[in-house]
Amino acid sequence: MNELILHHYPTSPFSEKIRLILGYKKLAWKSVVIPATLPKPDVIALTGGYRKTPFLQLGADIYCDTALICDVLEHIAPTPSLYPEPGKGLERTLAQWADSTLFWAAMAYNFQPGGIADMFAKAPPEAAKAFAEDRRAMSVNMTRIKPPDATAAYKSYLRRLSDMLDTADFLLGEAPTVADFACYHPLWFTRVRTPSMAGILQLTPAVLDWMDRMAQIGHGTMEKFAATDAIALAATSVPHTLLTDSTFQDDHGIALGSRVGIAAESFGPETTEGELIAATRTHFTLERSDARAGTVHVHFPRIGFALKKVENA
Repeated sequence: MNELILHHYPTSPFSEKIRLILGYKKLAWKSVVIPATLPKPDVIALTGGYRKTPFLQLGADIYCDTALICDVLEHIAPTPSLYPEPGKGLERTLAQWADSTLFWAAMAYNFQPGGIADMFAKAPPEAAKAFAEDRRAMSVNMTRIKPPDATAAYKSYLRRLSDMLDTADFLLGEAPTVADFACYHPLWFTRVRTPSMAGILQLTPAVLDWMDRMAQIGHGTMEKFAATDAIALAATSVPHTLLTDSTFQDDHGIALGSRVGIAAESFGPETTEGELIAATRTHFTLERSDARAGTVHVHFPRIGFALKKVENA
């Protein structure tokens, strides 16, 4: 099996979600630290356009979006499971809510003046401006939540999470599921990256105790790895997906072998183009070629991504 290579940066909340899952499953992994903002030439060499953080590389297979990365890691290390029966439908649904609704309420709350000051306290003045411009471009298709509304929503969501912890150590029982990791990372950002905003967490002590339990899981065994080495590895590898479903599910009237583009439905509108070689009930796969990375297969989940045929291809 090819080694797990996580392309991430330390302060990325979605990366913290995956780092903790790697720790939970006691997996060894290689760490490629990528820029938080454009330009990202080494990222684009592998993904073809997708530039959100993180993504997972196994040889010449590139897995985008943490929901899909979770499925890959579950295949590699089935125990302990992220989706224990009998509640995997609830676990996945709560995780999807956390990665969207909870996340954006938390971020709109965090990115108030105090939180921004925390984030860029040790950075030059132009860093905050560059970050703001970068994220503005990524969120062009989104409706932004105003801070007062985000604050009220975040407080309500924290109370709901607290209620779920009344009778168990984790949100849905005595062991963490994918829902715990998805709910944790926006709160982690509040606590670690914007500490002047973290007083909101004090209103729910049970949530803080749960966060401590989650943090104790750790990040597994990590080894630093260079982006140039990751690209070279892709160039010398043959794609071989670990995603187990393969039946073609045509919901778009687009045949396999077509030239297509795939982009996130909201945040991060950049498109990856390539040949559609898989469209299953759970994911899409594009084959593309890069001068540096060679032939790679880039995988996306169906949920949250839009598929379009490239005209005149």
